[in-house]
Amino acid sequence: MYKGSTPFAGKPAKCYPFVLDPFQKDGILCIDNQQSVLVSANNSAGKTVVAEYAFARSLNDKQRVIYTTPVKALSNQKYRRELKRIRRIKEEIKDVGLVTGDVRINPSASCLIMTAAILRNTLYRDRKIMREVGWVVFDEIHFMFGTMPTIPNARQFAEWVCHLQKQPCHVVYTNYRPVPLEHYIFPVGGDGLHLIVDEKGLFKKENFNTVMAVL
Repeated sequence: MYKGSTPFAGKPAKCYPFVLDPFQKDGILCIDNQQSVLVSANNSAGKTVVAEYAFARSLNDKQRVIYTTPVKALSNQKYRRELKRIRRIKEEIKDVGLVTGDVRINPSASCLIMTAAILRNTLYRDRKIMREVGWVVFDEIHFMFGTMPTIPNARQFAEWVCHLQKQPCHVVYTNYRPVPLEHYIFPVGGDGLHLIVDEKGLFKKENFNTVMAVL
């Protein structure tokens, strides 16, 4: 995990009403030190906290922020969510825009939500826009490359970013899963959900046989 050489001495861009996990503190420290960071964690572990801090840091520094998702449907969903999130970060900032190719809503906004492909095309047309942008947040980055919904090669990916950008890209991660993972089957014509694999990874053979009998 990333260990900053010195704590950030400036004023935090955003404070949280709860105790941050170590990986969240590390990610925020990278942002305060103006260094790229790749956050790898399980679902619902709190990765969005780091992204929200990047929003707040950009807005406090009078810069724009770009939030990218791999597909248009996710961008539309994030747009609706981020309208509320950005207003919580700084109530006077209400200019959130959406650009997905066939949809353009407030493209001059301080916070722009777009697909990665649109960002690429935007940079091809005019790289000057990046002078106004403090941070670019890439969400669901594993789907951009058609891989499984994890990042097993996070360090290699960060090294690739370092090579392209000629600057550090730190990796912060956690294996902790705050929301237990369970597997259920809901058979058509059956009587509801059947637990097949519990949160400890134990296979429920009796439940499975019951489901297969229904199917």
